[in-house]
Amino acid sequence: MPRTSKNNEYLQNGISVSPAVPTSGEKVKVQYDGILSKSGANDVYVHIGYGSDWLKSAFFKMNKSLTGFEASLPVEYGDTMNLCFKDSANNWDNNSGRNYSFDVSQ
Repeated sequence: MPRTSKNNEYLQNGISVSPAVPTSGEKVKVQYDGILSKSGANDVYVHIGYGSDWLKSAFFKMNKSLTGFEASLPVEYGDTMNLCFKDSANNWDNNSGRNYSFDVSQ
């Protein structure tokens, strides 16, 4: 089954990743200009995990950019990469509970 990108689906929420299909063992650039950014958050953190159990889950502070926030993250596992975002006031953007999930190439 070919790996597909969710970039187009998530762009309306202000989320994109590059490359569009991340590869295990490499880095992925995550760009965020979603509801937290648009609501004036000074700091945004990306929460990453893999598969349905959120294996190897971790938080990374994102860097402020001209278009919101961005971070370069290690792709540590060859399963679906799940992302969600939070600000310093603990407000979350988790795609209405569905998270932002991307296929990973191995």
